[in-house]
Amino acid sequence: MIKNELEKKFETVFQKKAEATYFAPGRINLIGEHIDYHGGKVLPAAISIGTYGVVKKREDNLIQFYSANFEGEGIYQFTLPVGEYDKKDSWTNYTKGIIKILDDAGYSLSHGFDLLVYGNIPYGSGLSSSASLEVLMAWILKELYNFDYSRVDTAIYTKQSENDYVGVNCGIMDQFAVAMGKVNQAMLLDTNDLSYEYVPIELTDSSILIMNSNRKRGLEDSLYNQRRTESEQAFELINSTLKKEYLSDFTLDELYENKEMISDELLYRRAHHVVSENVRTMEAVQALKNNDLIEFGNLLNQSHASLKNDYEVSSLELDLLVETVQNLEGVYGARMTGAGFGGCAIALVENSQLEKVSEIVKRVYKENTEYEADTYVAEIYNGVQKI
Repeated sequence: MIKNELEKKFETVFQKKAEATYFAPGRINLIGEHIDYHGGKVLPAAISIGTYGVVKKREDNLIQFYSANFEGEGIYQFTLPVGEYDKKDSWTNYTKGIIKILDDAGYSLSHGFDLLVYGNIPYGSGLSSSASLEVLMAWILKELYNFDYSRVDTAIYTKQSENDYVGVNCGIMDQFAVAMGKVNQAMLLDTNDLSYEYVPIELTDSSILIMNSNRKRGLEDSLYNQRRTESEQAFELINSTLKKEYLSDFTLDELYENKEMISDELLYRRAHHVVSENVRTMEAVQALKNNDLIEFGNLLNQSHASLKNDYEVSSLELDLLVETVQNLEGVYGARMTGAGFGGCAIALVENSQLEKVSEIVKRVYKENTEYEADTYVAEIYNGVQKI
C-alpha cells in the first residue's frame, strides 16, 4: 500500500514514472549500548518501520531529493559532484554524505537521479532514522549504478559518512543492523572485527514493546560525543601499561584491580559501564539461546541502571517509562535503547499483559511529564531491500 502511494507521489512530484522502490528498516538494540565504538559486542535487530525510497535515473548530472515527510521544503537540487556538509541542506546531508564517501572510495556516479523518500520512524526516537536513510541511499546507489560493494561494506561506508560528513562520532551498530537484519533474529555483532552471528528471537508468549518518550533528541546537539570522549580518556588511563586494543577487552576483574589508574570517579564510571555492558550482552545472548526470559529481563534492567548511573545517558522521561513498566505484572525487564537523552525504551512483556501495560505506562507518563508516550510492538524484520 505504501509502495503504490509513494510511486504515485513520485510521479506527481517529478512528472515521470518511478524506476524502483526500496525499503531500509529502523532498528532496536536489545542490549549492548554505547559500546559499539569501544570494540564491544552488541545485540541489535532490524524492525518493520523504516525509510522508503522511490528512485529514477537521470541522463544529466542533476540530483533531486524530495521528502514526503517535509513537503514544505520542496525539492533539493544538487549537481555532481556534491559539495560538503551544509546545514541549510537539512536532511539531505545524510544522502549527500553517502554520495561523497562512495565517490572518495572510487564509486563515482556517472549520472544523476531523482529520489523521493518517506520514513515512518518517529523522528528523534532513537530507532535509527538517520542510519535507515543512509543505508537506503547506499543500497539504492549500489543497485542503480551496479556498484559491487557488499552489505557489510554498506554498513562501513554509511558509518563513515555519519562520522566524517555529518559529524556524529557514532559506532557501526545502527548501520550494520539496518543493512544486515533478518526476520525474527537479532545480530550478535563484534564491533572490533565485524564478525557476527544471528540469534533467533523466539518469544512465543511475549513481545518486545517499544515505548517512545516523544522527547526529541539530535545526536549532533547531544552529549553523545562528550560521552565517547570521556570513555576514551578512561581507556587511555587504564591502558597505559596493559595495552589492550579496546576498552571492552577488559574483564570486570581487570577493571577493579586497576581502578586506581583512573583517579577521576566520573571517568571510572564511564569505563565501568562499557566493560559491564559487554559482559551483559554475552549473558543476554546465552539467556535467549536458553529461552530464559527471566534472566534476559534481569539483564535489561541492569543495563538501564548502568546507562542511567554510570554512563548518564538516560533522561527523566526515559527513567519514568522504564521504572513504571518494570514494576508491572507480566514485564520481564526494560531499558532505554539507542543513544539516550530522549527517544525510546523497550520492555519484554507477556502478550497477555501487553494492552494493560501499554495503558498504564501511557497514563502514568502523561500525568508526570509534558509529553504523551506512544507504544508499539516491535516486529523484527529484514534489512535493506528492493520492494
